[in-house]
Amino acid sequence: MSESEFLPEGTLRGMPGPLPAGERILWRGAPTLSGVLLRAFHARLVMLWFAATATVLALGAAASGGPMQALAVAGPTLLIGLGALGLLTFLAWLVHRTTVYTLTDRRMVLHVGIALPITLNLPLVQIVSADLRLFADGSGDIPLRLPPGERVAYLHLWPHARPWRVSRPEPMLRSIPEARSVAALLAPALAAQVKGTIDRPARASEPAILTGRTGAAPGRLAPAAAR
Repeated sequence: MSESEFLPEGTLRGMPGPLPAGERILWRGAPTLSGVLLRAFHARLVMLWFAATATVLALGAAASGGPMQALAVAGPTLLIGLGALGLLTFLAWLVHRTTVYTLTDRRMVLHVGIALPITLNLPLVQIVSADLRLFADGSGDIPLRLPPGERVAYLHLWPHARPWRVSRPEPMLRSIPEARSVAALLAPALAAQVKGTIDRPARASEPAILTGRTGAAPGRLAPAAAR
């Protein structure tokens, strides 16, 4: 782990505070730039819309004014489309640069947000289950299902939220590289926490979500914890 991963006060970047004694970091990562651009911001659909619009305008102009008229009409639309793609690419890069996912043997921490970053601290004992969706390039999404009483606003999470789960949002590791390897680390960590919860005497559980420093093929990784 390089020195650039640490803040001036010694706290690891993306963590709400110093790592407690005995806690181990298993993995740290961030979304891929292409994954955010293509799957969260849907850059392909945006360019398809501009291309289709330019084509329709060009055909109409060509029928009445010839090729030069068609180019004059369609050209600005294509330029606007390229500008939109550039803006989406810049936003995807910001998401890629400002996001830090950290998996320890006790919790999953999501440091997300560009203008108003937040840190979500998710103890593994409070994660009901985790799914895996793999993509052709080896990246993938890992959504985390929380108990019914634990909720985070969908808009606070996006684009780090499972699509279309608005009424019961699920935090999600978005388009992480080598997702299968991360899932292989997460599954036993979840299982170990569930086993520890069953084995030890009942006690008040820590909160699932803390708001800290501001600044393919699906598969189930872990069963619901017995409670």
